[in-house]
Amino acid sequence: MKFSWRDGNRLQLLENGEAFFPRVFEAIRQAKKEVLLETFIIYQDKVGNELRDVLMEAAERGVRIDITLDGYGCADLTEEYISGLTSAGVRVHLFDPQPKFMGMRTNLFRRLHRKIVVIDGERAFVGGINYSADHLADFGPEAKQDYAVEIEGPAVDDIHRFALKSIAPREQVRRWWQRRAQESIGRTYNHSRGNARVLLVTRDNENHRNDIEEHYLEAIRSAQSHLLIANAYFFPGYRVLREIRNAARRGVRVRLVLQGQPDMPIARLGARMLYNYLLRDGVQIFEYCRRPLHGKVALADHDWATVGSSNLDPLSLSLNLEANVLIRDPVFNRQLHERLDLLIQDHCKTVSLERMVRGYFWRAPLVFLIFHFLRHFPSMIAKLPAGKPRLAVIEPPADSAAIANLQRDGQ
Repeated sequence: MKFSWRDGNRLQLLENGEAFFPRVFEAIRQAKKEVLLETFIIYQDKVGNELRDVLMEAAERGVRIDITLDGYGCADLTEEYISGLTSAGVRVHLFDPQPKFMGMRTNLFRRLHRKIVVIDGERAFVGGINYSADHLADFGPEAKQDYAVEIEGPAVDDIHRFALKSIAPREQVRRWWQRRAQESIGRTYNHSRGNARVLLVTRDNENHRNDIEEHYLEAIRSAQSHLLIANAYFFPGYRVLREIRNAARRGVRVRLVLQGQPDMPIARLGARMLYNYLLRDGVQIFEYCRRPLHGKVALADHDWATVGSSNLDPLSLSLNLEANVLIRDPVFNRQLHERLDLLIQDHCKTVSLERMVRGYFWRAPLVFLIFHFLRHFPSMIAKLPAGKPRLAVIEPPADSAAIANLQRDGQ
C-alpha cells in the first residue's frame, strides 16, 4: 500500500512519555467508535497498566478496539494482562508468535516495530515511543529520549486505512479493510485542519522494502542549507553514509545526534566505527549523554522533517516492519529544530576528528570490513527467505492456558 502527500494537516510534536502518554490515553478515553493501536513493546508497569485500563474502559462502553503487539517485544506480558483485555472485548493480535527455545526468544528478526494509534479515524499518533515507564523522566538515568507526532487532517485517512489493512486476514480475498472502514467510521474523509503536508511511508518485507531509506536519501541529496538527524541506532547502509558525507562536502551543515549513553553498548560501538569516515568531510557528530537516546527523527532545510519508528540500522532498514511520517511544514520543522538544538547545547558532547584519529590504525581493518558489510548487506538479506510471519488473534480465554499454548506451539 503506497500513499500520496496529503495537504491540510494539523500537527503536534510530542517529546517523551510526559507529552505522549497523556495525549494518547485521553484520546482513547474520548473515543466513540474505534481505536487501532500497534506497538512493539508494552511493559506491565504504571504505563502499560494505565494503557490496559483505558482500553478496557473504552471496550466496555462499546468502542471497537484492535491492538497489535509484536511477538518478540511483548512476549513477557502475562496471561492475566492479555485475558483482561480480551475479556473486556479488546481484540488482541499477536505478530509472529514463536515458541521459546531454552527460555530464549526465537523470533529475533523481522519484528513489528511500528508505533501507531488511530482514534475514530480522525486522530493519529506516529512515532518511536513504546508503552513503558522507561519513557518517563522519573524512571531515572535510563529513561529514554524520544519523539512522536499527533496528526489531525486528511493524512489520518491513509494511516487509518493502513492500520485496518494490517489486521485484515490474508486469506480473505475481498477488501475486508474497506468494508470495516465503512462500517466503523462511515468513511467520511477528514477535512483540512492545518497547513502541514504529510506522507505516510512504511517498510515491509514484500512490496516496500526500501521506501523509508529512499525517502531519507532523497531528503539528504536535496538538502541545501542544513541537515539534522537524531537517531538512536545509527548504522545505516552504505548509500546513506555516502550521501551524508556528500552533503557535507557540498557545504550543507550536517549534524548527527547519536547515543552517548546507550541502552545497548554495541549500538554506540558500531556507530563509532563510522565516525572517522564522516568527520573528515565536515559532518558534525554529537553524542547525547544525559540518558539513552531512543528517537528516530530528522529534518532538512526549513520545511522537511520525519518522525517515526525506523532507526537507521540494518534491522529497521532491511528487516523490521516500520512506519514514519514525512512532513512538509516550516512551523513543525522549526519546532523540532529548536528542540534538537536544545538537546545539542545542553546535553550533548561534541565528537572531534582529532579524538577519533587517535588509535585509528588498529580500527582501520575493522572499519574496512564494516564498510564492505554495509555495502553488501541489502543484497545478502534479499537472498534470505522473507517469510510471512503470522498475525494471530487471541480469543477471549475459554481457559487460562490459551495464551501459553499459543506461545508454546507457535501456531
